[in-house]
This record gives sequence, C-alpha cells and structure tokens, in this order.
Amino acid sequence: MAGIEHKNFSEPDETRAPDKTMVEFVDLPTVKAARLRFQPGWSWSSCVKPVVGGTSCQQRHVGVCISGSMKVTHEDGSEVVLKPGDAYTIEPGHDGAVLGDEVCEMYEFDARAAATYAAG
Repeated sequence: MAGIEHKNFSEPDETRAPDKTMVEFVDLPTVKAARLRFQPGWSWSSCVKPVVGGTSCQQRHVGVCISGSMKVTHEDGSEVVLKPGDAYTIEPGHDGAVLGDEVCEMYEFDARAAATYAAG
C-alpha cells in the first residue's frame, strides 16, 4: 500500500440520489468517504425513511458541515443546529432537516454509515 492515497469527489466511485439528496462516495483503503448535499426542504423522515424504513436514522455519523445548516433531533430529546465549520458525531436514533433555503453540504468519514447511507 502506498503512503498516500487520494481521490477527488468530482470523480466519485458511487453516487446515490434519494429525494432532495445527492451523495457521492470515494473509496479509500481504510474508509469510504461521502459528500452529502441536501436540498432545501430535505428531512430524513420525508426523503430517506421511505427508502430504508424505521422510525429514525439508525446510522452513526462522523463528519463536518461545509455549507447551509441542518437541525438534528435525537430520540433522547437533544437537538443541535449544525452550521458551516461544525464537526459532529451523531449517534443512532435521530432525524434531521435542512433549515432555510440554502443547500446543506456535509462530508462524512464513517465507513459503515457512508457505505449504507440511503441504501434500501
């Protein structure tokens, strides 16, 4: 294995496009990274839940918000609004929704979450 590996999201290994969502994946030796772009009006419950089922998102997320903002509500009652520059971890059992009229762009680096995002 080489000492440096890199790929560019302009040439993703895979893309998925559930409602109001564009997810691009690049596969690196030890991680599957994802660039997620959520359109205004996106929410997990209305755009992803119909694809995967369940009552809340059951993935763990690790990433950073680049643009736009998203409100995340956990089933334990905690809430946060993610804004540009915010790094985050989100445990399973949550919903999320884009706030405002700007695309929310995020990058995630949890291999399992990225590999299974919006996969029915």
